[in-house]
Amino acid sequence: MDKTERVELTTLCLIYQGNQLLLQDRKKEDWKGYTFPGGHVKQNESIIDAVIREVKEETGLTIFHPKLCGIKQFPIENGRYLVFLFKTNEFEGTLCSSNEGKMEWIDRNQLSSYETVEDFEELLHVIEDNQLTEFQYTIHNDDWNIKIK
Repeated sequence: MDKTERVELTTLCLIYQGNQLLLQDRKKEDWKGYTFPGGHVKQNESIIDAVIREVKEETGLTIFHPKLCGIKQFPIENGRYLVFLFKTNEFEGTLCSSNEGKMEWIDRNQLSSYETVEDFEELLHVIEDNQLTEFQYTIHNDDWNIKIK
């Protein structure tokens, strides 16, 4: 049995100030809607450096002390896709959007009036609940199931 598999490494980061969450209105069709900024980890790049770089590229903000809150994972062809989930309320800079999507500060109490990505509630739950660390999709009989631990 092979002990290695193909893995794609990515990050997402919840940036918040008080009751406001910084969300991106993501344009790509494969995962469209409001979600957290983030992206792929480059080869030989640290996970922390990747989340800082991706947030800067997508928001114009420099974040400090991103805290690892959990991992989202799902199967891909011949491997798995891992998303390291972070949060921080420490940042500086001028907010801007990118070609990935428009950035907006959204009041937590108004989230229900926004079109978020399909699994946004589960992502937010794992990021904010200190008792949780894993959000996993499994496939059984062509059905995608969510396990949160």
